[in-house]
Amino acid sequence: MRIWSLHPGHLDRQGLVACWRETLLAQAVLSGRTKGYLNHPQLVRFRAQDDPLAAVGRYLQGVVEEAEARGYRFDRSKILRPSDDASTDRGTSAHAAPEPGANIVENIVENIDVTAGQLALEWEHLSAKLELRSPEKARENALAAQQQTPARPVPAPHPMMRVVPGGAEPWERASPEAENLAPPAS
Repeated sequence: MRIWSLHPGHLDRQGLVACWRETLLAQAVLSGRTKGYLNHPQLVRFRAQDDPLAAVGRYLQGVVEEAEARGYRFDRSKILRPSDDASTDRGTSAHAAPEPGANIVENIVENIDVTAGQLALEWEHLSAKLELRSPEKARENALAAQQQTPARPVPAPHPMMRVVPGGAEPWERASPEAENLAPPAS
């Protein structure tokens, strides 16, 4: 299971679909609807929130919005606790009228902190995957990151993530040297 801290726009088609499915699985775990993956480290950051289901719902909203921007149809009704938060790239108001039938969470879900080192680790991990299966997307990502910050390309985080200084997150299991991975000082 990989619930990316990176913006869903950095994912290729396969990555976006996998992120959607795996985050739906995380939602099932957090809602008690499945017994598998109960202690998966990727769930730590959601469990740390006041309302874990609302937090994972907000995360899923970012994924579904990217899918819709690409013309894909992900079923929004699968999000158990969508948020009324202004986390979208479209800049909708935090108090905009919900879609008919939507089960909107009353409180606004806070951003989740992600360390710059975690973002760098995920960027390297995703870049390596994309070089093999979607070289065009890998080039597109590299150019986008370079345009954002020419001196030191930095990927955009998921819309609900706030980047803070630090190495890889303590829950990260991607590599033994992950703890020491941090971007260069600016």
